[in-house]
Amino acid sequence: MPTISIGSASFQVFDQGRGQPLLLVHGFPLDHSMWSGQVSELSRGFRVIAPDLRGFGRSSPITANDAVVTMAQFADELAALLVALQESEPVTFCGLSMGGYIAWQFAARHPDKLARLILCDTKAAADSQEAAENRNKLAAKVLAEGSHVAADAMLPKLFSQRSLKSQAPYVEETRQVILRTRPQSIAAALRGMAEREDFTGGLSAIRVPTLVLCGGEDVITPPAEMRSIAAAIPGAEYCEVPAAGHMSPLEDPRTVNRAIRKFLGS
Repeated sequence: MPTISIGSASFQVFDQGRGQPLLLVHGFPLDHSMWSGQVSELSRGFRVIAPDLRGFGRSSPITANDAVVTMAQFADELAALLVALQESEPVTFCGLSMGGYIAWQFAARHPDKLARLILCDTKAAADSQEAAENRNKLAAKVLAEGSHVAADAMLPKLFSQRSLKSQAPYVEETRQVILRTRPQSIAAALRGMAEREDFTGGLSAIRVPTLVLCGGEDVITPPAEMRSIAAAIPGAEYCEVPAAGHMSPLEDPRTVNRAIRKFLGS
């Protein structure tokens, strides 16, 4: 994985294949490895770009001075990253969960760089007051006690009951990714998600082809919520991934890859 420098920050980026650029943006508090079921398959036919967001994976850390990192900041850094990678063609932006929150900002702030949207297990609505308070409380607890607090709180919600009960390898691998993530990064992203704007009213203005993917057993962003997002975006397609939870690309890569290839016309 090459290291790309943007200003004072450096980013680790998986960059493989040729063809239409497909930007895979990971969820919280993960890294590019959550796309392991997609990168090798989809790089046969597409230029797959899967970065570690700032503060995650092997990209530059978020420091104690960065109390909040907003979804707009992440979106702007991704736009700059595409320039640094000399990718001039508009991308298909595929984001999961927090990656979807970033996608809304990317669409609003960098429309010239966007050809298509793929939204996996995400929300358009802002946090309720209670949800925002819970994120801020979790941020404080992670800073005080360590990254394991986030892993313990999130892991049971990320996967389907089948994945958890079978102790699928990707469950423990995901736990290890969270444990390796710095507490400062987890806290700053939590605060950024807590203050993100409501994009529900902007869904009808999206004019690029859009695919909405959702795990059938997702308890964080349930199918009913994802179907409503698809219904609000003109011409959007909806695909449900049976027996998968919030991490549908990891739990059922075959179904997800097939849906993406069909959507992209390959």
